[in-house]
Amino acid sequence: MQKRAYRKLPMIPVNEPLLDGNELKYLTECIKSGWISAEGPFVQRFEQAFSKRVGRRFGVAVCNGSLALQAAVTALEIGAGDEVILPAFTIISCAAAVVRAGAIPVVVDCDSLTWNMNPALIQEAVTDQTKAILVAHTYGLPVDMDPILEIARRNQLLVIEDAAEVHGQTYKGRPCGSFGDVSIFSFYANKHVTTGEGGMILTDSERIAERCRELRNLCFQRERRFVHEDLGWNFRMTSLQAAVGLAQLERLDEATARKRHMGLRYTELLTNLEAVQLPLAKTDYAENVYWVYGVVLQDHLVSSEVVKELVARGVATRPFFWPMHEQPVFRKMGFFEGVHCPVAERIGRQGFYLPSGLALTDQDITQVAEAMSEVLA
Repeated sequence: MQKRAYRKLPMIPVNEPLLDGNELKYLTECIKSGWISAEGPFVQRFEQAFSKRVGRRFGVAVCNGSLALQAAVTALEIGAGDEVILPAFTIISCAAAVVRAGAIPVVVDCDSLTWNMNPALIQEAVTDQTKAILVAHTYGLPVDMDPILEIARRNQLLVIEDAAEVHGQTYKGRPCGSFGDVSIFSFYANKHVTTGEGGMILTDSERIAERCRELRNLCFQRERRFVHEDLGWNFRMTSLQAAVGLAQLERLDEATARKRHMGLRYTELLTNLEAVQLPLAKTDYAENVYWVYGVVLQDHLVSSEVVKELVARGVATRPFFWPMHEQPVFRKMGFFEGVHCPVAERIGRQGFYLPSGLALTDQDITQVAEAMSEVLA
């Protein structure tokens, strides 16, 4: 992967994407063709290439990952009274999709080392109302899928796999995004494959794929376009976005290798800092792809003060996800009363991630590590 020359900026950003492949070539081709909307051919090309890469039969491109989750939940007919088990430590999009469908989110705590949902806690969360498990791979390491898939099989539950943060990752050699009834990806600017904004729904079910296509396009009918039997949304991805995504996908292996190099370099430079927990390099089922390089401070440190000191040294950071059961919006709706997830609560308060974008140079990483060492000395 071509690296940009080191640039001196007042702040090393949390993320800076690389767009140095065929992005401009494909965008030019798209613009010259005049097919820049969702009807353009690049959308189908991107869907086919991405679903093939992940090992799925069907791909449905949409405008972002959050709405990919919404379409997936709706297509699976999850609704009022249904319960969906999901991690307490994840982005709000997961629980929001469930709540907007009229269903009930049920959270389980995460593992203290991988930061992923703890499979050992899922079975006890299953009730007669449980309809699905929503799995979200976190920060570059996949969830341990085998026990979750067994729980789903035993209890006849649907599985939604949020693979937004694990482009190019595998679980026991099988691509993340190839598990469960439906999987989704995000192509936001900080992802290994980006379209600026964008997402993808993947499935092996022709019925679910067709339903997702209907939902993303206002449920237009083939014969009577403007007569609607159902309500959908405008979730469409433009051909311009898909053109960028196709170029990005061509270099996913390079991006994954670069991310792993960055993560291991950070660990090499930070390993002697006793006051901070670094991300696992690997588990017995996967090697970290370091979508972001997260750190968790020991309890005697105040994360906001450490972050302030890093900013003063020219290093931008981003806080960890805030636990779902502590989100004010859900508390006001009456969800999660009396729920406690101590691991998610701790890392949500004490964790943040360092600059991790693909355009980050080795010199940037050294500068960030030096700043961390100074602050935590």
